[in-house]
Amino acid sequence: MWVPDAATDLWALRDHVESYLAEDDVLVSARADAARSGCVPIGPDAGAGLRFLAASIGARAVVEIGTGTGVSGLWLLRGMVPGGTLTSIDIDPEHQRAARGVFLAAGYGPASLRLINGMALEVLPRLTDAGYDLVFVDAGPADYPRYLDEAVRLLRDGGIVVFAGALGAGVVDPDASDASTAGLREVGRMVRDDDRLVPVLLPLGDGLLAALKPAL
Repeated sequence: MWVPDAATDLWALRDHVESYLAEDDVLVSARADAARSGCVPIGPDAGAGLRFLAASIGARAVVEIGTGTGVSGLWLLRGMVPGGTLTSIDIDPEHQRAARGVFLAAGYGPASLRLINGMALEVLPRLTDAGYDLVFVDAGPADYPRYLDEAVRLLRDGGIVVFAGALGAGVVDPDASDASTAGLREVGRMVRDDDRLVPVLLPLGDGLLAALKPAL
């Protein structure tokens, strides 16, 4: 088995993974919108991971926390079954307007979209218990542990929760103690130690922490 022997090899591998699936013009435009508005969307490799996870469980009902300009939402929609609905929550109405344009340009009509403007921790309690196939979180990491509690409630048996940025800056730095790093470490521990979940940490983009909620 070949093993990289230098950091340059690792970067080359990461570049190869990122470029393995090319993004189309709609996603490229969404990324440009994100750059202009100061959003930092997931990379193409993490997006492909989301699409794969959604497709692998035949996701029909998905919750996204952090709409941004629609990059991750579009990857999710492309993995969901036809006729599915993406419920996406974001505090910034301008971001959601941009995302709606992206979704419509990609051929997803209003019936496929439920965009909710508001604070996720205020919106999530109003959503149906065990009513969703996948919950994707890409928001302030300091609140990730609280989002996990809500996600487990929202997921049906066989559903998946995914957290973006799980390998973000500071996670493996023993001296880092900011709130975001603490949230990432805590949710990682919670997912790993929760007997209701089957976890995996995927080195895609800045890391995807995923967990299956298996049928009992």
